[in-house]
Amino acid sequence: MSDVHSEELLAQVAALPALPGVYRYFDAQGALLYVGKARHLKRRVSSYFTKNHGGTRIGHMVSKIVRMETTVVRSEAEALLLENNLIKSLNPKFNILFRDDKSYPYLKITGTAAATGDAPGQKFPRMAYYRGSVDKRHRYFGPYPSAWAVKETIQLLQKVFRLRTCEDTVFANRTRPCLLFQIKRCSGPCVNWVSPEAYAADVQHAEALLRGETQEVLQAMEARMMAHSDKLEFEQAAEVRNQIQALSRVLHQQSIEIADDKDVDILAVRVQGGRACVNLAMVRGGRHLGDRPYFPVHVEDAAAVFEEEGGDGADEAVATPSRPARPVEALVLEAFIAQHYIGVPVPPLLVTSVPVDKALLDALTEQSGLRVNAIHQPREQRRAWLDMAQKNADLQLARLLAEEGSQQARTRALAEALDLPPEDLDQLTIECFDISHTAGEATQASCVVFHHHKMQSSEYRRYKIEGITGGDDYAAMRQVLMRRYSKVVEAQREEGGIDFATAGADGAAPQRKGAARLPDLVLIDGGKGQVGVAREVFATLGLDLARIVGVEKGEGRKVGLEELVFADGREKIYLGKDSAALMLVAQIRDEAHRFAITGMRAARAKVRVGGGQLEEIPGIGPKKRARLLQRFGGVRGVAAASVEDIATVEGISRELAEEIYRALR
Repeated sequence: MSDVHSEELLAQVAALPALPGVYRYFDAQGALLYVGKARHLKRRVSSYFTKNHGGTRIGHMVSKIVRMETTVVRSEAEALLLENNLIKSLNPKFNILFRDDKSYPYLKITGTAAATGDAPGQKFPRMAYYRGSVDKRHRYFGPYPSAWAVKETIQLLQKVFRLRTCEDTVFANRTRPCLLFQIKRCSGPCVNWVSPEAYAADVQHAEALLRGETQEVLQAMEARMMAHSDKLEFEQAAEVRNQIQALSRVLHQQSIEIADDKDVDILAVRVQGGRACVNLAMVRGGRHLGDRPYFPVHVEDAAAVFEEEGGDGADEAVATPSRPARPVEALVLEAFIAQHYIGVPVPPLLVTSVPVDKALLDALTEQSGLRVNAIHQPREQRRAWLDMAQKNADLQLARLLAEEGSQQARTRALAEALDLPPEDLDQLTIECFDISHTAGEATQASCVVFHHHKMQSSEYRRYKIEGITGGDDYAAMRQVLMRRYSKVVEAQREEGGIDFATAGADGAAPQRKGAARLPDLVLIDGGKGQVGVAREVFATLGLDLARIVGVEKGEGRKVGLEELVFADGREKIYLGKDSAALMLVAQIRDEAHRFAITGMRAARAKVRVGGGQLEEIPGIGPKKRARLLQRFGGVRGVAAASVEDIATVEGISRELAEEIYRALR
């Protein structure tokens, strides 16, 4: 392979040290191909360039390498952590990648156990659903696999300990207890129906239950009941007795295990048809909270490279009888563990469906400061947890494969209906435009993108339409198409027709090569009039009119009766309401409409509520603005609030509160 690489690159390989580290391969366009780790950088990297890999996938990858970067680290554990940080942030083609899911939710109890004060959140702590970064001013429990798991836990604690869930502003202005008090889900601290000492005891017991200290909570409550009885405080003793009975019922209903396992993650993996699923189930405080599936990308390419290296990813790339090749399931699971726990707390025990490399566990231990163990042949309750996770992994992967097969069939049906080239349907790119406004107010245009048989939400764009008569949809469509494609066409002509990245929402020139191109199909939500506007724009830009297809409502505007209208003179066609091609067209059209109308509503609300005044203040982003508007009921409420009141909003410092106060007055 060395004859296809530059002398400079080979000299760089020869000069590598015999130390642990991470290496990165790049192609001629600067795209990252692969990230790897090694105990012995020189031996590991040299193996790529001294062996003849033939026409294998690893040979295909090596032939593209024109540049290399390396980073020397202190240990193999450090190399593993750096490798997966780079994989997660840089998305190389030949590595398994688990994309970031939305952040995990937590259960938050306001205030801290050590702090004291008369603020509602400290004197009578509130429990709440929370998603976002944690801070030291409050107590957090979790993470939980879903919002449902958090809310179900809150309901559990309400039944037993009756902790409040209301906002501090509501709490501070109550003159009589709310409905939750009436149905025995709150102890009424807002009107002093419970003493701070008794409420604090309930908070402590709730936290202990969340930590899995079930027996300790029951024993403490029994001791408290007996103490009240000894003092002849029979009403208080009866209240504690009722709490104990409620807790016992909840524990029975929730099937909470009274066992040594408090916090455990159960990980089951399934690989089939070039796709993989890792199902993560969480046990927190002895309670099974549910699970969540993860589907990595690049599995086929990464697995092929891995197998061709020898199947173990070690520096010595040849499997031996004493060191057999490891299954792809192990590769997928270890990639998930290494990438997932970068930003999520790792529990002390992992129950896995396949063995996990000890070096990975050592790296997690080093990263978290907590000794992490893994077992893959569990017994008793752990075995039941793993069996359930494995079954869910099987079901989720089967569902994914069925959905992908259906989507591919729809793409193929549309290509056949429109006589599009059938060779590479994965690359078939469709962009769809829609206009949305309310009586001409806050006009927005949307562009959604479809390729690789699915909607690509990261490539969606919204366009704020200005300088037209309110309600003129034709002018709006003309403006958005011109802004979308004029700069791209100009850039392509300058670069000789090379594909460019998607233009920005303001029509700016593309910045990154290869991320997008002129689509194979441009769907217009409209009939002859809208298609005529698109024809004018494409004719002006010198683009192929055959790309334009309008989606015209059928008779009575009924779903399933839509017809396709063409800009190049072809007769319009009716695909049939059961057509797979029409299902795909409707899916893309409906997504464009949804994306446009949500943007229009947000813009309209900003104008009507006056939220733009807040966004103009330095340091106020969407989250802080939303919290302020929610707390005070609108910009007028924020303007009428004092600096002290504004500073009580989460994320607003005293200095920023003063800035807001001055700006709105």
